[in-house]
Amino acid sequence: MEREPEPERESAREQVLFGVLGPVTAEDRRGPIALKGPRHRAVLARLIVARRRVVPVARLVSDLWPDSPPSGAVGSVQTFVAALRRALEPDRPPRTPARLLVTDGPGYALRAGPDAVDAWRFETAVGEAAKLPPARALRRLDEALELWRGPAYADFAREEWVRGERARLAELRLRSVERGAEARLALGLAAEAVPDLDAHLADHPWREDAWRLLALALYRAGRQGDALAVLRRARSTLVEQLGLDPGPGLRRLEADILAQDAALNAVPDPASWEPLARPADPGSPAGPASPADPAGPGETAARLWTRAAAAYDRTVAAGARARLETTVGLLRDLAVTGGGGLTAAREHRLAAVTAAEEFGDPELTGRVIGAFDVPAIWTRGDDPELARRIVAAAERTLAALPPPDEHGTYDAVRCRLLATVAVETRGSHSSRGPQAAAQAESIARRLDDPALLAFALNGTFMQSFTRAGLAPRRAETGAELVALGARHSLVTFEVLGHLILLQARCALGDFAAADAHAIAADRLAALHELPLVGVFTRWYGALRLSASGDIAEARSAYESAATDLPDSGMPGLTHGLLPLALLSLRFSADGPRIPPPDALDPRADWGPYRPWITPLAALATGDHATARTALRELPEPPRDLLYEACCCLEATAALALGDRTVLTRVRDRLAPASAELAGAGSGLLTLGPVSDYLAAIDAALRR
Repeated sequence: MEREPEPERESAREQVLFGVLGPVTAEDRRGPIALKGPRHRAVLARLIVARRRVVPVARLVSDLWPDSPPSGAVGSVQTFVAALRRALEPDRPPRTPARLLVTDGPGYALRAGPDAVDAWRFETAVGEAAKLPPARALRRLDEALELWRGPAYADFAREEWVRGERARLAELRLRSVERGAEARLALGLAAEAVPDLDAHLADHPWREDAWRLLALALYRAGRQGDALAVLRRARSTLVEQLGLDPGPGLRRLEADILAQDAALNAVPDPASWEPLARPADPGSPAGPASPADPAGPGETAARLWTRAAAAYDRTVAAGARARLETTVGLLRDLAVTGGGGLTAAREHRLAAVTAAEEFGDPELTGRVIGAFDVPAIWTRGDDPELARRIVAAAERTLAALPPPDEHGTYDAVRCRLLATVAVETRGSHSSRGPQAAAQAESIARRLDDPALLAFALNGTFMQSFTRAGLAPRRAETGAELVALGARHSLVTFEVLGHLILLQARCALGDFAAADAHAIAADRLAALHELPLVGVFTRWYGALRLSASGDIAEARSAYESAATDLPDSGMPGLTHGLLPLALLSLRFSADGPRIPPPDALDPRADWGPYRPWITPLAALATGDHATARTALRELPEPPRDLLYEACCCLEATAALALGDRTVLTRVRDRLAPASAELAGAGSGLLTLGPVSDYLAAIDAALRR
């Protein structure tokens, strides 16, 4: 359901007015707003066409480049959006969410007010005129028609995505001209209606209603011969241009004029004024509801949900075990609906597991724990304490299951429990996670169960960070998940595979392939309503700009992408990410050098990355003693997507201090990733080629 703007924000939005009844324009209280190039205006126009609804990034890419999207198309769209945001809200403080061109789920929406777009004001005016008496309706229609500066969306006349909207607005405009003529006739102003109708027909000679109105206006103005001549011209035009005879309305009018029917001069009573069908409200879905369902499909689904839930509540006993499995299935589905759903699913997941354990049936508990097979792409957990308790419950259940037998009685349950352990111990230095992942994958392959294998491969991915340089191995896992998901309609795991491949190809510097996987992930997310996917693809767009050397645009894109994080329901991803990403731009441009103090603000939310920032921040202020102590106290980085990035931060501090012990240790850790980009395996940021850091370390050690 579409969210309405918050009242306090509406006034800010109303400061920007958009024009599409002619070339696409924008202006605020200071005057016209520069919208840069045609692609920027195209993005704005496409969002206006969507009428406040979300347009997925994948859809924007396919609309802007219908033949063949270029490499970096997703990043380009994010650049256009960032530039538009700066133009439309120039006074917005840095790092605060956009209020007009907003990020929502897998794409963007323009949350303009109902009077902010000239086309919407036009439709409102036409709708109001339909309810007014002739004199007031005529004034309202004239005001509405004055809004037109040329054909709607004039600078995008050839674009497929705007064709339907242009046709709809053009038809409404033509009908409004004719409705204005009807109002003049109803007011006894026949002669005044003639010039506008004549001009109208010069451009639109196939509109029979306009011919009828012009002939009637001429007749009432005392020009009977001209009226008959117009009807003959209408007949000739329709036959020659369309191969059609005049319709019954024109034929009847011609007969009445020839008969000089007195009814033709009768000015109708204003009470008989018939309203037009009111146009769709700009903020509501366009198009009528299905005749079989006057309320529309969304309302039908809501009613079905209510009835089915009530029937389930009546039929299934309150204490039945089936309720637990149904509940965890709902939680699994809830977790992929967005940030709020993911948070709610985490809140209730442990309660479901605890309730299952109370039955004393390890198979039931195993099914409840293992049913939460929500694909996981980020290698740092969102709730470490919850993960610890879930793993403990899974281990208790594994121990309570009967031992494996020749029939594989509990193998599927055992596989799901092991996969759960592998996923929930992500980033750990323990050997239990890799062991559980290998066992789960082995069982799943033996059972030849696609859903089991997909879940097990997620565990394999989460445990593929035991050392640096494993991007090629993760690429293999991602490719298998994509194929498995596509073949067996496991959509969420197919998306997971694309995101893993995006990360792996980034690490290897293959951005053309990463672009393709970002587009594929966005397309599936839009089709299947998976809004959290857009969080990762938007950050990838910022990384893409960084890797291409467009540092200024990358900074803007990072700050824009960061506005989505508080609502993503993924604190494991959120904490510390924006400061680290902005810092990475310094390294991407300058290599392993100590950045200036303003890039290492100790007051910033560095989250879990603070230990690797502390020595750098001390060095930036000249405090070598503090830096040396902090450097020597650094632990090995977590085994996650930013392992190589943390190693490179450590190497930078060690290079500045000339600490040979740390340099030797970091060189050994980084060596397997010599062909990769540091941090790019996250799909979110990069500190540049690992080889640059290794070369600097080798040079320092030789000295």
